Amino acid sequence: MDYGSELYLEYQKEKLLNLASNNYLGLSNSEGLKNASIEAIKSYGTSSSASRLISGNYQIYDQLEKVLAEFKKQQKALVVGSGYAANLCILGSLAARGTTVFSDRLNHASIIDATVLSRSHQVRYRHADTDHLEYLLEKFRERPSKILVTDTVFSMDGDVAPLESLVELCKQYQVLMVVDEAHATGVFGRGLAHHLGLEKEIHVHMGTFSKAMGSYGGYIASSQDIIDIIINRGRPFIYSTALPPAVIGANLAALEMIMNNLQSGRILLELSERIRTFLKELGFDTGLSSTQIIPVILGKSSLAMKVWQKMMGYGIFTGAIRPPTVPENTARLRLSLRADMGEPEEKMIKMAFSLMARDHELFSRVENS
Repeated sequence: MDYGSELYLEYQKEKLLNLASNNYLGLSNSEGLKNASIEAIKSYGTSSSASRLISGNYQIYDQLEKVLAEFKKQQKALVVGSGYAANLCILGSLAARGTTVFSDRLNHASIIDATVLSRSHQVRYRHADTDHLEYLLEKFRERPSKILVTDTVFSMDGDVAPLESLVELCKQYQVLMVVDEAHATGVFGRGLAHHLGLEKEIHVHMGTFSKAMGSYGGYIASSQDIIDIIINRGRPFIYSTALPPAVIGANLAALEMIMNNLQSGRILLELSERIRTFLKELGFDTGLSSTQIIPVILGKSSLAMKVWQKMMGYGIFTGAIRPPTVPENTARLRLSLRADMGEPEEKMIKMAFSLMARDHELFSRVENS
């Protein structure tokens, strides 16, 4: 795997280890992606100049979608402007006023917004709670059109959806199933659904190029019929200028890199397990995380901000995530680990949290006094 650098950033003139990036495989600064992007510019220029349904469709776009369909083991794929746009396209095309959409309560904001804009009936089930979901599916059994949509890796908690159980429930209640693989693609090879052998059981696979693939844009992979519907009904696709050729070139290079090394995320997951175990031993709450996203749940927003500031003093930059992005009293640091972090970075993270564990009790006492 051709890793780049960019492990560190400069913040207020200080060099900090960046634990707030979604560049999970470290590909964004790789020579392979940069050279592919440059070559695409040389061949096609800096802009597609139009919607793909007008004149903005070049051979390289079709090439990317062909490789993407193969990668996802689906009949057809479509590349759109972003992951957000992909979810708007899916639900805007497949859901309507008479549709009931079952959605995990911790699904990404783009799924929630897409459901609202589709004017469908949104039914939210408790996070990863298949018993609650089954109760709701039974309650709305007679609805003629039903869709279930879920993240596979949840972006603020780092846990995974119970896909096997969800697939069985969708079969039982005749529900079309959509998965958002934004934080799983690349880390779990082709995605978590494929990692679990469920790719043929799920109707629509969505993801992004902007995370583990180190570039930009969103994708949808499904049957030819469903993709054709989205091409003709997906408003963000129809009414947007296509992604620039430089981005498409980088996407294609990233996809080919991952296809040639589907186990490239394993080193990242192993690193994540070591860090997570270490944090738990120090007494930190990491929730149900089992992936490269590790929350350090602190409670009050004010405490999270104090710890965030203190971590920068230890050379670590993280995301301080507060309500309404996460539920009340679950403010946290969100650690996003990367496969190109080596032993020095691992030691640095462990040292910083060892020091923080010493201060954390003091912070908590002050907050709760």
